[in-house]
Amino acid sequence: MIHKGGDSEGLSRQDGNFLVELAREAIKLYLTEGKVMKVPENINPILKEDRGVFVTLTRDRDLRGCIGYPEPIMPLVNALIDAAISAATRDPRFPPLKSEELAKIQVEVSVLTKPELVEVEKPSDYIQNVNIGEDGLIVEMGPYRGLLLPQVATEWHWDVEEFLSNTCMKAGLPVDCWLSEDVKIYKFQSQIFQEGD
Repeated sequence: MIHKGGDSEGLSRQDGNFLVELAREAIKLYLTEGKVMKVPENINPILKEDRGVFVTLTRDRDLRGCIGYPEPIMPLVNALIDAAISAATRDPRFPPLKSEELAKIQVEVSVLTKPELVEVEKPSDYIQNVNIGEDGLIVEMGPYRGLLLPQVATEWHWDVEEFLSNTCMKAGLPVDCWLSEDVKIYKFQSQIFQEGD
């Protein structure tokens, strides 16, 4: 399952597989030796570009950790290593991963396009401007911010309104906050790479 943004931003399957393996190795090194992996040398230059990225860990298809960088604020490989360790050890929804769990988790990497502000004349127009299965969402209002990846709406069989409402809840806001003039909504696309692809 791969969602592409612009072609210029696309990563090859080989790049994606490399990132998934790198995420697993970063987690393993941190859990077994307490060390943060050094960024590998001699890698494809596209992997050194500033990109947003999320690392999702699942166990028996249930979420076990998901953390990342929505904005392109550092090179992709650096962000990936940090997000992988954070997903394993710093997701407040779960206890830190133990090294003996490593064999039971699946690693998924989502590489994001730069979020774009969705501009509409009135909030109800958001419904026509979000594509389920392609777009991820960020809802922002004052200090509140929530993000859901594109695959979340597909996995839960949400329509656009449900997707918007759940992104509001993720931000800690009322479910209908997306109908407020004060809310900013951004969308982005992602390429998703999973173990065993």
